Amino acid sequence: MGNTLSSIKGGSYLVQQTAPEDVFFPEDFTDEHLLIKKTAEQFVTKEVGAKRDEIEAQQFEVVADLMRKAGELGLLAHSIPESFGGLGLDKVTKAIVGEQVGRTGSYGVAHSNHTCIATLPITYYGTQEQKGKYLPKLASGEYLGAYCLTEPDAGSDAMGGKTTAQLNESGTHYLLNGTKIYITNAAFSDTFIVYAKVDGKQFTAFIVEKDFPGLSLGPEEKKMGIKGSSTRSVILEDCVVPIENVLGEIGRGHIIAFTVLNLGRFNLGAACMGGAKEALKLTLTHINNRKQFGKTLGEFGLTKEKVAKMEARIFAAEALQYRTAFLLEEVLKGLDGSDNPKLIVAGLSELALECAACKVYGSETLDFIADEALQLHGGAGFISEYPIEQIYRDSRINRIFEGTNEINRLLLTGQFLKKSLKGELPYEQAVKKAFQHVMVKDAAEQSPIETIKDIRAIYLVLVEYARKKYGMGLEEEQEVLTKLSDIAILLFAAESAVLRSEKSASTRHQLLMETVLQETVGEVLSNTRVLMEELIPTGDQMREQLYTLLLSKTFPDSVKRNRMIAERGACHHPIFVE
Repeated sequence: MGNTLSSIKGGSYLVQQTAPEDVFFPEDFTDEHLLIKKTAEQFVTKEVGAKRDEIEAQQFEVVADLMRKAGELGLLAHSIPESFGGLGLDKVTKAIVGEQVGRTGSYGVAHSNHTCIATLPITYYGTQEQKGKYLPKLASGEYLGAYCLTEPDAGSDAMGGKTTAQLNESGTHYLLNGTKIYITNAAFSDTFIVYAKVDGKQFTAFIVEKDFPGLSLGPEEKKMGIKGSSTRSVILEDCVVPIENVLGEIGRGHIIAFTVLNLGRFNLGAACMGGAKEALKLTLTHINNRKQFGKTLGEFGLTKEKVAKMEARIFAAEALQYRTAFLLEEVLKGLDGSDNPKLIVAGLSELALECAACKVYGSETLDFIADEALQLHGGAGFISEYPIEQIYRDSRINRIFEGTNEINRLLLTGQFLKKSLKGELPYEQAVKKAFQHVMVKDAAEQSPIETIKDIRAIYLVLVEYARKKYGMGLEEEQEVLTKLSDIAILLFAAESAVLRSEKSASTRHQLLMETVLQETVGEVLSNTRVLMEELIPTGDQMREQLYTLLLSKTFPDSVKRNRMIAERGACHHPIFVE
């Protein structure tokens, strides 16, 4: 098991259609998944919810105590192997726990940071001795962790860091010097995953304990949101680190950083989904109690339209997230016990595109819903007494965390082309079919699956025009890359929603899916118009074909549909609010 790698290929959704029965959604949760969900939900509601004011007041000892309680419940141990004190559960469980703690804002940031990027580098890249020493304590909450990558002059350009590691004369310890900034959990962490350049050149990861001589902390940062999450600088002044605390190979720290960040992005998508659901829950309560002009706010048509679009966006985000969770499990199964670094790197890298999509779509879903939720609260939404005000402030960081959304957009289409050029995806065959599809497409075909096929074909056609125009210089055309990636992300979300609807055969899912598609087609059309002007020469028939293909899409009775979604959701919300 530990020395095999799944045949799943990341980015496949961009070149081929997926069958509904091949995709995992929340309706497929096992009894174990539901039990973990209930445990996490109760912990969040009873334990974290009761401490909301203390957390927001930056009483970090409360946050640390809650994390230790989470450890007692097994909520820190899901991704750690049983052989090292964990539960060894699947990535679906990871998403379930991430979603539930994501409802809490600040606490969720601390919790998720610990269970993901502060722990998984050791889980996947640690020696047996390192795993035995640290993982049981990280699983139980005896140790709490932090991740130190960002520096004053190295944000998105992580490799530009200036922190150094110099071997001492006796060859027993490294002396680390430098400053890491914006470090989550810094105030109460016991372990820090720190990146430094050995001899000023070789980018390397280290496990640093809080009591190692030479480690100190800067003052707490004054932030706009997630105030209950500790954020400080970590200062290293001849910090003494034993050579046995080198994590992975010297000079290969960037591999650890970038591959584990893929799981961080996936995890962030789950947390954002939880935050979005919490915002929707608060909004439904408010609009069904608040009256104006003799009616509740929820009875007005414009309110119903807003609520329907909020629900549809969550429906798609949830479908995308758990689809990816299952794929990750298939790719990573057993690799936490592998002694083959190449397999580990390949596994953690395989679904980089999908993880980036989870991060971007999830964070922007939360931002959209937090904004609409505050608007529907009216003036009350601007008052800190109401939780929606905090959700609005807390949501903004997620488009910056784990690589900005701009960086993730640049990576997505770039990674797709790299995988294609390596022969990992049938790019040429897919492009040929895409051109044929667009040129002979019957505009009368309006089924959801046909719409997905149309969007996929449009993406591939535009990518090929971009590749032909810019060649290897395409990676410098950021404006083009980000718009192409927008279409790729929208395709992944919309296809996930369509497949979920088809698999469940639920009337409610059908309504939500149709609203997702309508919104998606509008956004794809906007991006396609800009890209056509940039990529396709005037007079080329492809311009007209692409434009006509998108304009031919019709979504009848959208007002009626959205009212039905909102009205059903206000009465009974089996998926999003329980």
